[in-house]
Amino acid sequence: MTVVSPIHTARSFRSAAPSGHPSGGTAECTVVASDEGVPLVTGGRVEYANFDYAASAPCLTPVADALADALPYYASVHRGAGHHSQVSTDAYERARRSVARFLGARSEPADAVVFVRGTTDALNLLARSVPEGCTVVVFETEHHAALLPWEHPAARAGRVVRLPLPATPEAAVEAARTALRESPEGPRLLCVTAASNVTGEIWPVGELVAAAHAEDARVVVDAAQYVPHLPFSLEETGADYVALSAHKLYAPFGSGVLAGRADWLREAVPYLSGGGATRLVTEHDVVWNDLPARHEAGSPNVLGAVALAAACDALTPDAQGLLHIRESALLERLRSGLADVEGVTELTLWGDEHPRVGIVSFTVDGLPADLLAAALSAEHGIGVRDGLFCAHPLTRHLLPEGHSQAVRASLGVGTTPEHVDRLVGAIAALVAHGPVWEYADRDGRLVPVPDPRDVF
Repeated sequence: MTVVSPIHTARSFRSAAPSGHPSGGTAECTVVASDEGVPLVTGGRVEYANFDYAASAPCLTPVADALADALPYYASVHRGAGHHSQVSTDAYERARRSVARFLGARSEPADAVVFVRGTTDALNLLARSVPEGCTVVVFETEHHAALLPWEHPAARAGRVVRLPLPATPEAAVEAARTALRESPEGPRLLCVTAASNVTGEIWPVGELVAAAHAEDARVVVDAAQYVPHLPFSLEETGADYVALSAHKLYAPFGSGVLAGRADWLREAVPYLSGGGATRLVTEHDVVWNDLPARHEAGSPNVLGAVALAAACDALTPDAQGLLHIRESALLERLRSGLADVEGVTELTLWGDEHPRVGIVSFTVDGLPADLLAAALSAEHGIGVRDGLFCAHPLTRHLLPEGHSQAVRASLGVGTTPEHVDRLVGAIAALVAHGPVWEYADRDGRLVPVPDPRDVF
């Protein structure tokens, strides 16, 4: 049975919403979790220790509650005369306002908030909305969602400059400044991450924005890994655009956002053609809608927007501050524990002391990443991610010799000190004794053979 409750009091935090905030009062944020545990190949069950938040976070209880409230009134939004359509339309547009507040968007008409499917969708939308021939500067450290859209055949970008991995944050700022300064006259865009999905390291967004603006360029920030941990503000950072995914922000229902300067988005051809994006269609012509409907063709993901807004309303700046304090302690516990395990190497771009969010990627000598991940799951009930994390250039550069992939452990609302200690202890045991079970490749993944569990 799936329940909407914390398994352990340490898996929750309390957020005090400011006066007038839509969530009101004081709310306890927990994640939707199972009370049944997960089966082990060695027999028995244990509480699941989820260290895969950076891939996709579980649902917050306020998000589940908001969906439960919205579902009885669900209907297609906009242009509907029925009561439920009007209720759903109001919820959808209130969701847009909640997201705008959460991201510190500048007042309309300066900024627009466009609902999309996630960060990948958001950055592909922007790639098709930049002025024709726009120069785009991007670091090779980026997630593929930020690295690749500019070179897609449908993108409007012209020259795309890929910058190599910078040795320091200061080198990143200088490299961006130089690349933009040496770019041809015309529109220019710098694409940067706020926090690495591989190392968790926080990028100097404010300094990068200042450097880009000094060269009359714009900046888009991939905040997918940052906003689940720390507040982000378009107005305070000066960034021109920001992209995020709801499923990384504890609202895993298929939504995301591109927010920022409205002019490029308003002047671009609609991202998709279809209903909702049109104002008038005749036999010979189409009149397209203004923002945000211009880029939201088709029946929108109303419930996804409601879920995202509920997460934004729950994760107030005060709540995120408390969460960051708690996660920082867990992160230090994890990193220090891993450092004591023989053969473990943590991946880092800018050194052990650089600020980061709750993400740690590492290798273990003598244990391939896929085998380690499989054994942690099957023998210990621990979920991690293995591979190159959709950031192949960065991860390959950081891997120590002899390793082709890494393991990533990422923290979130449901992580407890006991989970951290279990993970470190399990890795130490696997280093000392190896897996107790046999594993074989099946469809590209290692699985226990035989597998006595009733997994599904």
